[in-house]
Amino acid sequence: MDQINSKTDEELAQLVLENKTDAFDILAKRYEKKLLRYGKKFLYDHENIEDVVQNVFIKTYVNIKSFNPSRKFSPWIYRIAHNEFINIIKKKKREPFLFFDADVIFSFAGKDDFLKDIKVKEEKEEIEKYLHKLKAKYREPIILYYFEEKEYQEISDILKIPISTVGTRLKRGRNEIKKLLYDKEKK
Repeated sequence: MDQINSKTDEELAQLVLENKTDAFDILAKRYEKKLLRYGKKFLYDHENIEDVVQNVFIKTYVNIKSFNPSRKFSPWIYRIAHNEFINIIKKKKREPFLFFDADVIFSFAGKDDFLKDIKVKEEKEEIEKYLHKLKAKYREPIILYYFEEKEYQEISDILKIPISTVGTRLKRGRNEIKKLLYDKEKK
């Protein structure tokens, strides 16, 4: 079992394709917390995020045959989650989301430093209050980049948009948050 635990996500997916279902359990454990966090930020007012993530895993398992093991697994499963979350938003016929403090958070030296700094964490919590005010097209790239720590290419793969559009949406989302924070301070 230790040998299987040390395999990459892509190797585990290949094993699942070969009907070794215990490999899928390992993949699910690796992604459960990540997808729950992603879902809670994207669907901030949804009651049963756990159920939604469970549906993501069901769809992942059912559709594993469409996964290409020569590609990265992470963007593929995040794309399934993205589609599931969008479907929920469409069903509710409204748009959700949340985020953090602009200049300090967006100017951090590295993501690890950002996530470890308590002061920044407090500011992050403050800014999360404004994520829901962003359009989904800006909110989701910000969550994927800052909270899920995805690279531009992975975000591009997940959202099926060009890398340049990822950069544009991140910049516009940050600017919107800065504006919201500035407007709050003026009051």
